Amino acid sequence: MPSPVLNERTLEKAPANWAPPDASTAYQPPISDGPISTWRPQMMTVNGTIGKTAVLFTLLLLSAAAGWANTGAPDIVERNGQLVYNYTIPTLAWVGLFVGVGLVFLLMFKPHLAKFIAPAYAIAQGFFLGAISKMYETFYDGIVVQAAGATIAVFGVMLFLYRARIIKVTERFRTIVISATIGIMVFYGVCFLIQLFAGSDSVSFLSSPSLLGIGFSVLVAGIAAMNLALDFDFIERGSKMGLDKGFEWYGAFGLLVTIVWLYMEMLRLLAKLRSR
Repeated sequence: MPSPVLNERTLEKAPANWAPPDASTAYQPPISDGPISTWRPQMMTVNGTIGKTAVLFTLLLLSAAAGWANTGAPDIVERNGQLVYNYTIPTLAWVGLFVGVGLVFLLMFKPHLAKFIAPAYAIAQGFFLGAISKMYETFYDGIVVQAAGATIAVFGVMLFLYRARIIKVTERFRTIVISATIGIMVFYGVCFLIQLFAGSDSVSFLSSPSLLGIGFSVLVAGIAAMNLALDFDFIERGSKMGLDKGFEWYGAFGLLVTIVWLYMEMLRLLAKLRSR
């Protein structure tokens, strides 16, 4: 489930009392019969969200290292005179994947629990990410560094384009990106069901190094990159609206989900390019 969809819904449903009072509010004289409290509600800030994102990435990387270490080498067997590589992902990695997906859906309905759900997602998804990265690295030497570098480069470019207002997140832009993202997620879900019942080769173009397969990966990676702009917009607007400080975890979670998705698409794209 793409994080921008969840972020936008949460931002639209944010109660009015999370925002600071309007400047036009009628003046109320201070209470003069006792001490005046200097307490102010803590609000979401960009810097605070960056700090929470750093915490989540640390948890993700530590968990990914554990997933990498617990993933062994492939079994090599000979069939009909040809060597066949059988690679098994640890069961715990698959558990991490499905737990991560479940936590995304849970956060959609319980955004106030982001402080607890986001770290759990980083740990669960990180283990799977480490295991799948080890598998790709086994067959394509150096691909993990390339995918990570490409992901960082895309993130930097999107941040620059957003801050320079070259990319403007308008209502139309938001609608197009969210619709495309939901369409991709539904498509992936249908393909998963088809492969589950008809075999892994039933939807071969998803992993095929053909022009169609490469073109599809480029398209999906591009949409994932556009989702970064939606995440930046949510964090900026949430800060200006004065959302509760707990939403820093929510913004960091959304950013983490998008970056993980982008990294996975980069892995798949690079693997296709190197298989040609």
